[in-house]
Amino acid sequence: MLTEQRNGAVWTDTAGAPLHAHGGTIIKVADTYYWYGEDRRENYYVSCYRSKDLINWEFVRHSLTTESPMAKTRVRATLNLGNSQHKVNLERPKVLYNPQTKQYVMWLHYENGVDYREASAAVATAASPEDEFTYHGSFQPFGFMSRDCTLFQDDDGAAYFISTARDNADMHIYRLSDDYLNVQRLVNRLWNGEYREAPALFKQNGRYYMLSSFCTGWAPNQGQYASADRIDGDWTDLVTIGDKTTYGSQPTFVLPVDDQLLYWGDRWNAEDYNQSGYVVYQLSFQNQRLIMTPNDSFALPLPSRV
Repeated sequence: MLTEQRNGAVWTDTAGAPLHAHGGTIIKVADTYYWYGEDRRENYYVSCYRSKDLINWEFVRHSLTTESPMAKTRVRATLNLGNSQHKVNLERPKVLYNPQTKQYVMWLHYENGVDYREASAAVATAASPEDEFTYHGSFQPFGFMSRDCTLFQDDDGAAYFISTARDNADMHIYRLSDDYLNVQRLVNRLWNGEYREAPALFKQNGRYYMLSSFCTGWAPNQGQYASADRIDGDWTDLVTIGDKTTYGSQPTFVLPVDDQLLYWGDRWNAEDYNQSGYVVYQLSFQNQRLIMTPNDSFALPLPSRV
């Protein structure tokens, strides 16, 4: 059993194999954490791992592949998962559980595998966190481009899809339908012309916070965040967090664990994607400002912070 994972390194699962879960998210079901993320090998798109302690990760399955079942749920959604000779791109998979439909719903960024002109969102569902997902197709929300994305579930059960639009110049927040399978309305447009990507949204003490990065390809850059009292209200100006490279990372998601806020990020390797690593840093507040604390390794419990 591992007692820690080295930040920035290629993490391994309980079988000793490299862990492929980039750009993803972690959800907790009962006492088990499930980590879904990008797996770009062979005919895979999304893989799933499970853990009791966030350190030791057991491979569960390839949740979405070129061979996954498909079923259209909306008009004009494009059903295309490619094939082993020509894959599409499915990036930044995010998963929420819908208590009304009892479905696990995944949203992703979709591109056609040839260029980045598709700029669409994609949706898939599963009845169990360990099941293979059924793919429901890709589309552009209300006709807007959609690239880097995340999901957020509020205290009242309302769910939101957040994605970059207008060639990454803006960030859009969409309220989802009750079944989480479609956008209901566009509730906010943020940071016009700022070119943000890699959004990670969380809520702390009744206030919303969103981290993001600038668009510099695989190279890390200065992270920034903003906050708001209402997700559909006025957000603050962007504020810097971390150092000029966000301590060598790009935001993926923020995971609350007990009284801790854990920032999960990717440390991309531009020359060899499969050698990209992960980081987990602690987030805390100092004089009402969000602070990121880097560490060489990730181990629980982390020291308590205000």
